[in-house]
Amino acid sequence: MIRLETRRLRVQPLTWVLLALSLAWLGWCFTRLLGEFLAGEIQRAAQPDSPGYVDLVAVPLLGQLGELALLVVPLLGMSTLAGERRNGTLPLLFAAGVPASRIVLGKYAVLLLWLLLWLLLALAMPLSLAHATTPDWGKLAAATLGIALMLAALAALAIAASAFTTHPAIAAVVALLLGLALLTVNFGAQLAGFDNGAINWLAMSTHVQNLLRGLVSTTDILWFLLLIAVCLALATRRLAADKERG
Repeated sequence: MIRLETRRLRVQPLTWVLLALSLAWLGWCFTRLLGEFLAGEIQRAAQPDSPGYVDLVAVPLLGQLGELALLVVPLLGMSTLAGERRNGTLPLLFAAGVPASRIVLGKYAVLLLWLLLWLLLALAMPLSLAHATTPDWGKLAAATLGIALMLAALAALAIAASAFTTHPAIAAVVALLLGLALLTVNFGAQLAGFDNGAINWLAMSTHVQNLLRGLVSTTDILWFLLLIAVCLALATRRLAADKERG
């Protein structure tokens, strides 16, 4: 299943177009952030606790990747299951004895591997100049972990959305809206004066921002793992129901 899905993703033109365009955008962002960092180097030298290379270049670049992921991940994941159902190949997988859980996990694993490769390529940009600076490796590792977990959660959302429709475009829209909702659900609560309530805990942005600041918490990691498990369980249950009806 993983080999088949890898081949399908590799031959899709959309995969390479998204990779090229997103990396080009991130490359421009990296150049701009680096220029701003170098322009203010003299002023920061006079400040004892001024932010460094990781704070001003690497972490903002990872934040840009996280914003791009809101659109890139739904586009990559929209055809994972909806495309199989639309093309009539899903019953063939069931007839071959492939369990629903294996289908879902196989497609999720391949999508996640592509996204992690995308993250590593983006991370190579700030790392290429790490030898000329004194980076905070702990903060960079925490920020990288945060974006990796965000990508994993968005991929699971895309798989779940694709499992409940036959139209990839609808799956992409649903995954995009769910991702945006999870990121912005706490903004209204903050405007109302609630900063540590249940709504704030439900927001993905709360947990991502903690990791981007270098704060690694078991609670934040468990939130992402719980979201991933729920989404994959829902997708598996939907496919199992399709298999029983077929």
